[in-house]
Amino acid sequence: MAPKKGILARLDAGEVVIGDGGFVFALEKRGYVKAGPWTPEATLEHPEAVRQLHREFLRSGSDVMQTFTFYASDDKLENRGNYVAQKFSGQKVNEAACDIAREVADEGDALVAGGVSQTPSYLSCKSEADVKAIFKKQLDVFVKKNVDFMIAEYFEHVEEAEWAVQVLKGSGKPVAATLCIGPTGDLNGVSPGDCAVKLVKAGAQIVGINCHFDPMTCLETMKLMKAGLEAAKLKAHLMVQPLAYHTPDCNHQGFIDLPEFPFGLEPRVLTRWDMHKYAREAYSLGIRYIGGCCGFEPYHIRAVAEELAPERGFLPPASEKHGSWGSGLEMHTKPWVRARARRDYWEKLAPASGRPFCSSMSHPDSWGVTKGHADLVQQKEATSEQQLKDLFQKQKENTSH
Repeated sequence: MAPKKGILARLDAGEVVIGDGGFVFALEKRGYVKAGPWTPEATLEHPEAVRQLHREFLRSGSDVMQTFTFYASDDKLENRGNYVAQKFSGQKVNEAACDIAREVADEGDALVAGGVSQTPSYLSCKSEADVKAIFKKQLDVFVKKNVDFMIAEYFEHVEEAEWAVQVLKGSGKPVAATLCIGPTGDLNGVSPGDCAVKLVKAGAQIVGINCHFDPMTCLETMKLMKAGLEAAKLKAHLMVQPLAYHTPDCNHQGFIDLPEFPFGLEPRVLTRWDMHKYAREAYSLGIRYIGGCCGFEPYHIRAVAEELAPERGFLPPASEKHGSWGSGLEMHTKPWVRARARRDYWEKLAPASGRPFCSSMSHPDSWGVTKGHADLVQQKEATSEQQLKDLFQKQKENTSH
């Protein structure tokens, strides 16, 4: 078998690289991940579920199998009563994730990306050396398993992302870095343009945005990052992996502040046709690594692959069961459904919510806490009843304002 073309070779050639979608949300809905800790022990407890989701993304057009290692650092795996660090260890979780991702990637022309994300240690104001040691421990597994490239993703503070990039560069492998920020910048107020500059100077060859905001908001942030890089005369490939939820009412910290997070977000899910628009606008902006994060299911990725099929020169295998712009409906029994088998119908559709008294927007929680705040400090013990009572009271006070 000929060696696969690497991530930078693909991007340097102008190829579209389609990422995968969201794992923690998809597997939580399927009963394999617990909401709250959002940690990936399913790689050991339910490897068949993780493997199947990888396969569905591959079949839908994904060029990258990102290891299911989100929040798989030891400090997170023991935070607030989590049992995973003691029962399995972060190393075992990460090793299993790499093995599963490689197995599926080798079923196609996909690459394996090892991923690290923000840590409770950083939010608890531990030292740069302590935080970097956590990343290094994860990196050792990725190097041992010989992943194809690295991703530092889901960082609210660019400083921590810089530390992650600096560690990941030690692998000698290409490094991508994405922040979960909006147009207003990171939680310390660093602008998107300045964030992009900092990430490239730290050593990232691919930079961008993931999670926390919907595709259109993320693309607005990407425009600012691109402008920042151009002003600084720096070059990097651009990458975007947004939410699959409409979040126009989010504030600075994104969808986790929405009252619907995480169990009432379904009315906000983007349709496959929304994904066509997202993919085209991302491509037009010059972004060539286009994927998704929380809420992205395989059919969303298929829509991205179908929209960009003219540029890629092929359709994914999953499109065998999906007619272009609803053309499969031509075989439907009912004539009024057959009449929907056309592009202009689906492009112009404004879907109803089916909820007569549902508000169109939410009022996000705005607690304003970030790195160093007492509410975020790491603890090994489970959250106590008194801590919960204090939080309930604070939430009540915030709501009354």
